[in-house]
Amino acid sequence: MRQPSWKFGLVAGAWVFALLALVPNLVSRDILDRLPGFLPRNQIVLGLDLQGGSHLLLEVEAEAVIKDRLEQLVGEVRSALRTARIGYRGLGIQDRSVVLQLTEPARLEEALAELGKLNPLLPAAGFGAGTVRELVIEGERDGRIRLALSERARDDRVSAAVAQSLEVVRRRIDELGTREASIQRQGADRILVQVPGVRDPEAIKRLLGKTARLTFHMVELGVDPAEVRAGRGPAGLMVVESADRVGPREYVLHRQVELSGESLVDAQATFQNNEPVVSFRFDSQGARKFARITQENVGKLFAIVLDDKVISAPRIREPILGGSGIISGSFTPESANELAVLLRAGALPAPLKVIEERTVGPDLGADSIRAGTIAVVVASVLVVCYMMIYYGIFGLFANVALLLNVILILDLMTLLGATLTLPGIAGIVLTIGQAVDSNVLIYERIREEARAGRTPLAAIDAGFGEATRTIVDANLTTLIAAAALFYFGSGPVKGFAVTLGFGILANMFTAVTFTRVMVELWYRRVRPAAIPL
Repeated sequence: MRQPSWKFGLVAGAWVFALLALVPNLVSRDILDRLPGFLPRNQIVLGLDLQGGSHLLLEVEAEAVIKDRLEQLVGEVRSALRTARIGYRGLGIQDRSVVLQLTEPARLEEALAELGKLNPLLPAAGFGAGTVRELVIEGERDGRIRLALSERARDDRVSAAVAQSLEVVRRRIDELGTREASIQRQGADRILVQVPGVRDPEAIKRLLGKTARLTFHMVELGVDPAEVRAGRGPAGLMVVESADRVGPREYVLHRQVELSGESLVDAQATFQNNEPVVSFRFDSQGARKFARITQENVGKLFAIVLDDKVISAPRIREPILGGSGIISGSFTPESANELAVLLRAGALPAPLKVIEERTVGPDLGADSIRAGTIAVVVASVLVVCYMMIYYGIFGLFANVALLLNVILILDLMTLLGATLTLPGIAGIVLTIGQAVDSNVLIYERIREEARAGRTPLAAIDAGFGEATRTIVDANLTTLIAAAALFYFGSGPVKGFAVTLGFGILANMFTAVTFTRVMVELWYRRVRPAAIPL
């Protein structure tokens, strides 16, 4: 029964760690900010169901992703056929495909060979499944050609768009300074956003509903927008609506993108001439392009287009060589800050559609905390009383271990930034029962050994030794189940799995090591003739 000294040090260290890590949850954030930097500062993160907030379920518009790729493909097809000097007409998008008609049907094979160079290989679904082509290219004898994305290519592009959207949404929420937001992927094309403490979903929707695709175009003056829309104007022009109520309602712009928002490294809301504006700064490559554009187009209008609307079209009065500029318009301080957040976070690859929204009030969260607290207290009191009545002094050891177990769960959640939800509280209640169950296994085995005629010391040693294997096996199987719940589940299921998993890890320490150290200390002091079980 004599334990090595390091185990006593481990138990003492566990209590010191448990109490220190728990202290930040017992004081306000203001007090924590005034404490020395070496002390722990993390607090338990309360989920949406406990402190209230906004819940949004977003869907990435897959059709927009496919359309964007088809529009790129139109340009690639035009360039390939022009380079090969193959005539065509009617190039455009029809029914999720790019179609065209050759002016010389006899050159069909030659055209298909050129277009085949635009068809890269993609890995097929499944391990060892080989590769597939991105495009399905079909040609008819009359010279009609159809290009469509393969099923694998469509799935890959939608999946990539969802992954990119997830990161952009996370950056936008973080830029707001919101703490402990939960942003998770759900299914093939959906994103779940939960922002505790924020009870204005409209502000979140405004922020996430904008694609924030920023491009810079030269303005073509002296051309009638109606002529361009009718297709009678010069080639390479387009008509874009103005977002500014002051000035022209629409502009005629060159389709060529001179510079894109991908080159931006910073954007900040500020004031110029007592009016809110957004200052921006390019990276080194973008700064060189910006300098060249402004040098070559002094005196011309340079349009800044955000989500297919001109938000500003300033005149280039002199070359701008510093790689920075100002976006002005009819901004309020709030709208200027929103635009700066969008530009810093980057553009979404496709629009997001809100398919579900909920707002959880603080009163409902307070009721959940109250109900959860009552459940934990009642469960704890009943378990503590039962163990004390049935096992006496050994029940006291189990109860002290149970207290350390619950504290360690809260400590792990605090330090790892896990979110405590109402199902998480249910996991803690379940862990309370599991924690004393391990002690029950040990005590019953000690009782059996004592009845078999062993001495108290031999019975205690055998009880812990034989029951430990059963405890470890039982807890490992439960831990596997908790890991599966966390991996395959979402939302409330994950919250339950987190507290259950932490509870199992804490239980294996408290039951096997902590309780044994307490029993050994008691035995050394009392030296009982019989075990009081």
